[in-house]
Amino acid sequence: MTQHLADTGFLKVHDQRLEYCWIAPQNSRQASHHPVLVLLHEGLGCVTMWKDFPAQLAARTGCGVFSYSRAGYGRSDPALLPRPARYMHDEAELVLPALLAAAGIEQPVLLGHSDGGSIALIYAGCHPDAVRGLVLLAPHVFNEPLCIEAITAAGERYRSSDLPQRLARYHGAQADAAFWGWHDVWLSPAFRQWNIEASLASITAPTLLIQSRQDPYGTLAQINAISGQLQGPVEQRLLADCAHAPHLEQPEQTVTAIQEFLYKLL
Repeated sequence: MTQHLADTGFLKVHDQRLEYCWIAPQNSRQASHHPVLVLLHEGLGCVTMWKDFPAQLAARTGCGVFSYSRAGYGRSDPALLPRPARYMHDEAELVLPALLAAAGIEQPVLLGHSDGGSIALIYAGCHPDAVRGLVLLAPHVFNEPLCIEAITAAGERYRSSDLPQRLARYHGAQADAAFWGWHDVWLSPAFRQWNIEASLASITAPTLLIQSRQDPYGTLAQINAISGQLQGPVEQRLLADCAHAPHLEQPEQTVTAIQEFLYKLL
């Protein structure tokens, strides 16, 4: 794989420092017509938890890849807790537009995993002309009993295993806040009826949906609901032998699907 140098640092958005990582396209001619891939992490993710996935994307697609850690994650400033039930709307409607403007990114392909996929959908629903495409890995558009059970079980593991230490490798001193901030809002009474399907009808961007058949956090009803309500072209890729992180558990299939999808956009 071609080695890509990553530029890391912080951007100030609404008085908060958010860490970012930027991998520029190596071919300057490609940069003029290839979209930037903006990575939106999961509910417990951050820049470093993408591991080598951004470098794989840059090498295989020729695109620049930009990732950032939301407030309360990684090396970004802390978030105000408890998170409100509209925290993904707040990220999509307030933070992400300001972040993209600060980074000088226009017409990106938003690539979101789990919570990040939901944020991408809300943003695209609010700004249908501002995205060139969507790649959604295990996205959620409504809360399911399966997800509630999985997050409840994750809370038990956090109390009884080395999960706090493992998350601290990525989030440092705010690992507890990152975990319980995510856990508590998803299990709150206000979140039981959480649903973002109202955002889908105005989305016209081409969309790639990648989902595991064994995802413990969501059934295929999630991507079927998305496919049935978007206005633009939609592709589905269903993966076997995979749980909730296709880009880490089935990286070759995931990157190949993204590469083929992006080729159609160029």
